[in-house]
Amino acid sequence: MRERIRYLHYSLRTEEAYVYWIRQFVHCSGMRHPREMGAADVEAFLTHLAATRKVSASTHNQALSAILFLYREVLGVDLPWLTEIGRPTGPKRIPVVLTIEEVSALLREMEGDSGLAAQLLYGAGLGLLECLRLRIKDVDFPRRCIVVRQAKGAKDRVVMLPRAIEAGLRARVRLSRSQWERDRQNGVPGIETPHALERKYPKVGQTWGWYWVFPSATLSSDPLTGIERRHHLYEQRLSRAIKTAVKRAEIEKPVSAHTLRHSFATHMLQSGTDIRTVQELLGHSDGSTTMIYAACNRNSTFTASNGNTIRPSSVRSRTPALSNATTSPCTALTSRPTRRAASRIATGPAPHNAFSNSHRLAVSTCQSSSGVAKLMRADF
Repeated sequence: MRERIRYLHYSLRTEEAYVYWIRQFVHCSGMRHPREMGAADVEAFLTHLAATRKVSASTHNQALSAILFLYREVLGVDLPWLTEIGRPTGPKRIPVVLTIEEVSALLREMEGDSGLAAQLLYGAGLGLLECLRLRIKDVDFPRRCIVVRQAKGAKDRVVMLPRAIEAGLRARVRLSRSQWERDRQNGVPGIETPHALERKYPKVGQTWGWYWVFPSATLSSDPLTGIERRHHLYEQRLSRAIKTAVKRAEIEKPVSAHTLRHSFATHMLQSGTDIRTVQELLGHSDGSTTMIYAACNRNSTFTASNGNTIRPSSVRSRTPALSNATTSPCTALTSRPTRRAASRIATGPAPHNAFSNSHRLAVSTCQSSSGVAKLMRADF
């Protein structure tokens, strides 16, 4: 199972999740071999998850995906009943978004590495692991941009480096330099490098350019090789710091690290930034994914790449029963006709020459007078 997952270059988190669900499936089925089981056993296990353990639709789908992977990719069995097993559909929800005042209050309650990382999440629209996995070579101070490597879908992109973060990020780089020099003096093994790059360049993990921007304070064992080396800052540390700051700022909304990314996208759209620009900064392949952020404010408007201004509340349902009523933003932006309209607005997926276009968009966006830019020029 693990060999096949690694052969297909799935992430370590996917590997751990799939192995967990297969073990649960075998234990729940009386320790029988999966070849001896059929559709009834699979459906019984999934029913147990939904009825007894009351898992969410996304967890249900993850367990089903693990079982389908086992039969199709590991056992090489493509039985007719595999395609007949239905997938549950989760609820369509709009993301939680903070106001600019709430973001400012939240960031003021954070300090140190966690505070700087939170500013990057909002100021550059990064995901949690995208931020913590940044390496020294990915931060380009002269061009004032950040290269995000191996993001979702194994895609790279370029985002802006806000002015308010630059000084703090330079100080963080100097601290990382000191930590890197101590590691070299103490003979600590080099940090993790992707795709067996260390096999071709044995000392690449010990070079300064590949070092973490946010290194962990302690060494830990590599889950794949068992080598004790320095990894990046633990993601739970940042998540806990955000939760603590939310309480101190007296924000009642359910806030996570990803909420800052949601807020970045929504504030950019509300300030009139082109939706295609936001799409590329977030790394979305489909423009309809970016359009969901317009649903966070019914009265807001956003600009398409052709210059047209679109108001989400003006989108009307094509359902006969609701033909005379304006639908809610969430319903309108997730319905099938609107998703097709979103693809036309965004003029298709993002171009392949991501570095030239994304860098141009990142620099121009960073120099704009949007709400995000104004906030990130402030002092926290």
